[in-house]
Order: sequence, then C-alpha cells, then structure tokens
Amino acid sequence: MALDYLSLLNEPQRAAVLHTDGPTMIIAGAGSGKTRVLTYRIAHLLEKGVDPYNILSLTFTNKAAKEMRARIEKVVGPAAKGLWMGTFHSVFARILRAEADKLGYPRHFTIYDTDDARTLIRQILKELHLDDTVYKPATVLGRISAAKNKLISVQQYLSDAQIRRDDEVAQRPALGQIYQLYAQRCFRAGAMDFDDLLFQTNVLFRDHADALNKYQHLFKYVMVDEYQDTNFSQYLITRKLAASHRNICVVGDDAQSIYAFRGADITNILNFERDYPELQVFRLEQNYRSTQHIVKAANSVIKQNKQQLRKDVFSENEAGALIEVLRATSDNEEGRLVAHSIFEERMNQHLSYEDFAILYRTNAQSRSLEEALRRQNIKYRIVGGLSFYQRKEIKDMVAYLRLAVNANDEQALRRVINYPKRGIGDTTIEKLIAFGAETNHSLWEVVCSPASALGTNRQSGGVREFAETVQLFQQIAEQEDASEAAKFIAKRSGVLDDLYADKSIEGLARHENLTELLNGVSEFVDNPEREDKSLGAFLQEISLLTDADSKGQEQGEHVTLMTIHSAKGLEFRNVYIVGLEENLFPNQMAVGSRTELEEERRLFYVAITRAEKKLTLSYATSRYQWGNLRPCEPSRFLGEIDPQFVQVKFAPNGGHDDSPFGAVVERRTAASKLITPPVRPQQATIYKAPIDFQPSDTSNLQPGQRVEHPKFGFGKVTAVTREPAGTKAVVQFEEVGEKTLLLTFAKLRIH
Repeated sequence: MALDYLSLLNEPQRAAVLHTDGPTMIIAGAGSGKTRVLTYRIAHLLEKGVDPYNILSLTFTNKAAKEMRARIEKVVGPAAKGLWMGTFHSVFARILRAEADKLGYPRHFTIYDTDDARTLIRQILKELHLDDTVYKPATVLGRISAAKNKLISVQQYLSDAQIRRDDEVAQRPALGQIYQLYAQRCFRAGAMDFDDLLFQTNVLFRDHADALNKYQHLFKYVMVDEYQDTNFSQYLITRKLAASHRNICVVGDDAQSIYAFRGADITNILNFERDYPELQVFRLEQNYRSTQHIVKAANSVIKQNKQQLRKDVFSENEAGALIEVLRATSDNEEGRLVAHSIFEERMNQHLSYEDFAILYRTNAQSRSLEEALRRQNIKYRIVGGLSFYQRKEIKDMVAYLRLAVNANDEQALRRVINYPKRGIGDTTIEKLIAFGAETNHSLWEVVCSPASALGTNRQSGGVREFAETVQLFQQIAEQEDASEAAKFIAKRSGVLDDLYADKSIEGLARHENLTELLNGVSEFVDNPEREDKSLGAFLQEISLLTDADSKGQEQGEHVTLMTIHSAKGLEFRNVYIVGLEENLFPNQMAVGSRTELEEERRLFYVAITRAEKKLTLSYATSRYQWGNLRPCEPSRFLGEIDPQFVQVKFAPNGGHDDSPFGAVVERRTAASKLITPPVRPQQATIYKAPIDFQPSDTSNLQPGQRVEHPKFGFGKVTAVTREPAGTKAVVQFEEVGEKTLLLTFAKLRIH
C-alpha cells in the first residue's frame, strides 16, 4: 500500500505539495519541514503521471540529493531513479558532457579540483616570472572564481577599466593576463574547473539556442532547494531552463542566506516575484524542531533586518528552558564554563555527548574550547576543520618551537627546513640525510656543517642560514619566557609574514589560527599558578594534550564542534554559541556595512535555530588578541534578543578555580543585567566627504600631519610604521577615534 503522505502534512505544507503548475515560491522557516515538502511534491508529480525525466531537482549537496531520492523511492518506488536530481555542478556536468562538442571540449573532459587549479596557477606564475607571495595562488584563483560566478569572461575582464583599476589598487595588475592564460591552458588540456561547470553551461545556453531549446522542453518542472544560496550564474541558468513551461518551484529562507562570501546573492530570492508576477507563495511557518522560547528569541533577532521577506515563524512545542547567557572573564574561562555546563547537563538530564554542539564564528576559536573539553575528559570531534593542533600552519609553527628546544628533533627539522621557501629542495634534504647516515651524525649536525655534504653551492648557503636562525631561536628560548620566545620565532622565521601575505579567505583563517596559538602561549605564561613558564614546559603541555587527539577520538559519543557555516541544515538537542562579542560576532569586517551586518545577523539566526531543547550563549569580557589580553564588549546581537526569553549567568569573581565545582555560577534571571555597551562609531556622522575628494600621495606621510579620510573624516597622524606587509599609519580621528590604516589601501588627503 502506497504511503498516504498528504496526511503527514500540515495545511500550508499540503497546499505547497498540491500546487504543481506555474511559478511557486515556498518560504520555509527553520525546522519547518521543507525537505519533506520538496520530497512529497516530486512524489505527487510522479503520481500524477509526469515522466521522471521531465523533472529537474537541484540541491546544494550530494547528501541532500541522495536523501531526497531515497525518500521519494519509499513513496513511488523505482520511478524515482529517472529523476534529474543532484547538485548544480553534477547536473550541469552531465549536460556539458552531452553537449561538449558545441563548446569545443572533448566529451570526456577532465574536471580540475582545487589542487589541480592551484598547481596550474603556480606554473603560470612561474612562466610569467611573477612573485607568488604577491600573486598567492589561492588569491588568484579566488579572483578568477568570482569573475566566472558573475559570468565575466576573459575578454570582458581584460577590457573593463574598473576591474583593471581594482587589480592595480590591489597591486596585482597581471591578474587579467593570468586569467587569460589559465582559461587557455584549461581549454587546451580539455579541462574545466568547478566554476566552469556553471560558466560554460551559461555559454552553452547563450550561444546555442538549439541546446537551450532541448533542455527547456525536457525539463517541464524545475525545482531548486536552498534558493537563497544561489549566485548570479545559478540564477540565470534556472531562469532560462524554466522560461518555456514556467513551472519553477524554489524553496528557501532569506533569513538563512549566509554565503555571500561564496558569491550567494540574497536578491535572487527577495526579487523572485519581480521575475514571475503570477507567482504563488506558500509560507511554512510552523517550526517542528525547537521550543517556543528558542523560536521566539530567533524571531526577535531576525526582525532587526530591513532586507527580508515577511513570515511569522511559530512553534507548538513546549515552552522549554530559558536561553542561558554565560558571562566569562576570559576566553579560557569561557571554554571552562561551557565544558562544565555540558558535563553537568549530560549527567543531570541523562543525555549523550552526541546531543551537544558548540558553534563558533571562526575556526580559530576552537583552541580554548578543545583544551577545556580535554581537561574535563569530554570527547569531541571537529566538523569542517581539523583539530586546532593538527592544522598545517599550527604544526609548522610548533615545529619551529620544538627546534628551539631540541634542535635534534629530525621530524620538526624536515618539516620546516624549506618553509618558508629558502631554496632547499627535496634533493638537497635527501643528500643531507644520506650524509648523516654514512657518517653517523644527526641531521642537525649535518645542517650545522652543510659544506661537507653539499660543497659550497647555493643550497649549502641556504642550509647554513637556516642553522644560524635555529641557533638564534635556541638562545631566545633560553633567555625569554614561552610567550616572548614564541612571538619572536613566529616573526623571525617568516611564518607569520608568509600567512599574512595571503589575503584569501583560507589565508586569513590560517593567519588567525597562528595568532590564536600565540594567544594560547600568552595565556600559559600569564597563569599565576604556573611556575615553569619556559617554551619547553608549554610544548610538553600541548604534546600531552594532542597525544590523545588521534587515538580513539572517533570511537563512541562526542560533542560536536563546528563553525556556524558548517552547521547549516543540522540540528542538535543542546547548542552552545560562543564568542558573542563585538568584532568577533558580528565580525569586525561587517560592522561598517548594513548589508554585511544583516548577513552576520542571519548567521546568528541560523545558529540559534539549530537548537531543539536548550540554547546557551556565551561571551568573554576579555580575550587574548595578538598575544595581549584585551577588553571585549558583548555582541549587539545579545541585546537584540527579547529579555523575557533570557536568563543571564555571571561567572564567579576571578574565575581561576580549576576544580569541577569552580564553574558553579550565580544565577540571575533579570535579563536587564545584560546591557550591551554603546557601539563605537564605525564612520563619521557629522563629516561628509566632498564630491571632489582626491587622495594624496602618502609615500612620505609623517606623524603630526593633518589628514582627511572619506569615511572617518579629519584626523591627525600619530605614528607611521614600515612593515613587510606594507606601511601602516595610526591616525587619531576627531569623530571615530584611533584607527590603524594600511597606506596601500587607505584613501587619505593630506592638509
């Protein structure tokens, strides 16, 4: 007997499933059963006699497509196998294989992954004699990817004056030439990268009307999941495909649009009605996932956004516990409070660790949390990223620290002898190792006298310089505490500068992680109860922490740690959102722009709505940044939650008790205690930049000079420092206070 799926739906869900003809938009709030609606809508079409080959269903993950197909099969049987269902990239790769000859590609074209693409970029940079510290392969690839997602061809890129200016300002004027060579080489190799799968599909449909006509008639019904996450390229393809029958159904939630950094355009869903005036809209507003308090708290936050579609999300579940806010005195204590809270909640409620998730804004925040969980003997797993101490940049830096304490550490030496690059290739390293083996000397001993193994060539000079650098690090490690030694080594080794130079999203994250490691060393030294503050003692502590990292970590139950972006689409019984401080969440880069701030608020909304039964928020009043303890302000988002749904907990004074009972906190039910301090102005309000504003040449900028900035107004230069990354100026502005500006990008007019 076939499943009576209609009886499993509420009224708005049922209406959305039964309405199959014409343009349809299903606005699905968090936890409202959108996957179920999409599944049963396709099942309903198949039951009506629509051929499965005439249905195109596009998702954002293979997992979502697989799960949806399995659900449909349960309702309609094997007919589901004929559906065109999958991710944008998988479906359009299939179309491109069938039509490849029209574009001059072989049918069995290669698909380059990110590593393939970066290797090709590196080869091109080498051929053009360009500096790969300026033209970082990841940065170059990101620029090419962004162009393709906006359907900017090589010809358009090269001829657009604004693009050329932007590249010149970024000091990468050759980007257009690299894009051109990259596209030529891919084509010559019969290869497409991931972005090409969408870009070339658009080219196919633009230049070959017969191909477009074929697929327009084939796909009588087009459905798109997570429509709020589509970029311009995806929007255009789906619009073209649906142009003939106009049976397009998009499912999404504008309040969960959080991928602008990847090219997602929220206006696609906000302006959908403009494209289809005859649109039918269905709102799925009942949340089946979360308690009433969680849903109402989420609503009170998201209503602050101006750019949104109206909906009234509600829950008929129990009212549930109030949302707890933990106020800690430091990020270390925040980790401790969260770990103790998880331990107690699990014991008191008889839960599994699988019921808990900790969400953060950036991967770097995991360090203090991981350490606290280990001390409490709570197993955890990192989703969407490596464990903090297993990340490459951390292992590289720790290798340098290990050499400063024990230069005979061969594994550490081999790891960093040519990082950052100093012309010591694999062949040279093998020669050094072989000579050491023949003469019964350690690798370090051979490195200290390289001429005996290599002669007096250029490589020998590079090895000798490395040895002298390590010897200097040894001296520093003997003379200074762990914090000072680590900061010196991070800077002098070149690792910090190397990561700082990479301005890609990944590069910025790696730089953040390294500074977080230095923060951890500073915390170690600043602990008044710790007698031995040496670098050796610090390394011993983290080696004991990381020993268990790879052993048995995947067996049994775990607390889940992940970024909020990684948590999209998931749900957990108990959720902890940590680091709710200004300039961390919302991110520092977002607070100056309403559009970006609204994206951050949507990210917070997504985080809140992952919780089923209990939600805990936390912030620290001080946090280590760049090795220094700095005061923090609570996030403005905390102040936007309706106080009636909040219970605030304050950490005990001092917060240095490491015992299991040290985290017992004083309960305060008065949410009025949570007062968000006024936000510092991010731009001048009285000052308005003149229309004829022209920046001056700042190459000889001096302290004491009066300057004007189009956003911050008038100010006085208090300091100018020249660093490898570029010259920085510290300016005391009249309205917004002190700002540090990179002169390469700062638009300053000198008066």
